[in-house]
Amino acid sequence: MGRWKPPRKAGSPYITAAGYAVLQAEQKALWIRRREVVAALSAAAAEGDRSENAEYIYRKKELGGIDRRIRYLQKRMPLLQIVRHEVPPERVFFGAIVELEFGSKDRARYQLVGEDEADASKGKINIDSPLAQALLKKRVGDRVSITIDAQEKSASIESIDYDVDTTHHAS
Repeated sequence: MGRWKPPRKAGSPYITAAGYAVLQAEQKALWIRRREVVAALSAAAAEGDRSENAEYIYRKKELGGIDRRIRYLQKRMPLLQIVRHEVPPERVFFGAIVELEFGSKDRARYQLVGEDEADASKGKINIDSPLAQALLKKRVGDRVSITIDAQEKSASIESIDYDVDTTHHAS
């Protein structure tokens, strides 16, 4: 029997317009891929004994993964709130692209995004993360202190930028 885990706290329901477009494209691609997998699964099932049919077993697992992701997107996407900024604020808020300078002229660039589009390898950090929380409402020139690997680090905010969408009104 597995260990009980408490339910995970729901993350912020915010997303950038670009992030929402990525989820929409993913959902569309999943439906197309699902049709292909169902066709391959039918062909594999027609070959006979399913218990030893590797193609059938593989396609069945693949279809399950696709269906899980589609269900997740169908439940999650209606809950998301697209955040747009017509005029970039002077402070750090959701969607901000912040450039930090650490003491030794070491620079890092982060964008504050929702959990659905967070990707640390691309510099996109979750708005609920400790670093993002430390940056919120700060201005250029402000200093922030964060703990990384049990070590206190200090950085100054060098720039704040927003990917401003002028084609839509703020939500």
